[in-house]
Amino acid sequence: MSTRGGTALVTGASSGIGAAYAGRLASQGWDTVLVARRAQRLDDLAQRLRETAGTMVETLVADLYEPDDLVRVARRAADDDVGFLLNNAGINGYGPFPGLEPELMARVLGVNVLAVTALTRAAVPAMLERGHGTVVNVASQLAFAGALPPHPLPERAVYGGTKGYVVTFTRTLAAELAGTPLRIQVLCPGLTATEFHRSRGDKPVPGRDQSVHEDGGMPVDQVVDASLAALGTGEVVCVPGLEDPALIDGLAEAELAIRTAARRGGS
Repeated sequence: MSTRGGTALVTGASSGIGAAYAGRLASQGWDTVLVARRAQRLDDLAQRLRETAGTMVETLVADLYEPDDLVRVARRAADDDVGFLLNNAGINGYGPFPGLEPELMARVLGVNVLAVTALTRAAVPAMLERGHGTVVNVASQLAFAGALPPHPLPERAVYGGTKGYVVTFTRTLAAELAGTPLRIQVLCPGLTATEFHRSRGDKPVPGRDQSVHEDGGMPVDQVVDASLAALGTGEVVCVPGLEDPALIDGLAEAELAIRTAARRGGS
C-alpha cells in the first residue's frame, strides 16, 4: 500500500484510532491531512510524522458539527490528490434517551452521520475520475448491539443508531461501486484502548497528551492492522478480533432471507 505522492485525509486525527492510522499511512509513504478540533494535538502529531516518516503533513483544525468547518474539510477531501479518506471522527453522547440533551443529540447525528456522508460524497467522484481510491468509515460493534440491554453496554440509542447507519451506508455504497477501482470499508471496532469514553463529545478531552479510558480495550495498532489487512483482501465489513468471517456472510444471508420472505408474504 505504499503510495508516495498520494494524500490521505484523516478525521478525528488528534488521538486514538485516527492518530494511529495516520501514523501508519505516513510510514507507508502517504502524505496526510489531519483533521480534528484540538490544534495543539494536531501540531504535535504533524511534527512527529514529518520527523519519522518524512512525508508532507497538513493540519485542518475543524469541528465537523459546524457547517462552515464541514464545508471547508469537504472541499479538501474533494481535491484530486486525496486517495485515502478515513472517516474516523465520532462522538458518543451516551446516556438515557429521555434525558439526552437536544444539542448533544444533534451533535452526535451531525458528526457521526452527516459528516461521514458529506466527506465520502466529496471524495468519491475525484477518486473515480482518477481511477483509484480508498474510503474507510469507522463504525462500531455497537452497530450490531441492537436490543441488547445496557449494563455493561452503555445507554446508546442515538450512538448505536448512527453507527448502524454508517454500516448500512458503507455496505450499500460498496455494492453500488462494485466493479470500480475504489476500495470501500466499514471498520467496526469493539472496545478500544483510547480516550473515547472520557468525553460524551460535547467537548474534546483536555490536555496535550493522549490518554486511555479506564475501560481499556484492544490496542489501537491492532485495530489498524485489522483494517489494513481487510483492505488487502477486499473485505467490506472489518470487525477487529472476529475470528469467523462467515458470521458477516451470515448477516447478508439473513437480510436476503428476510426480504425474500417478505415479498412472498405480500404476494
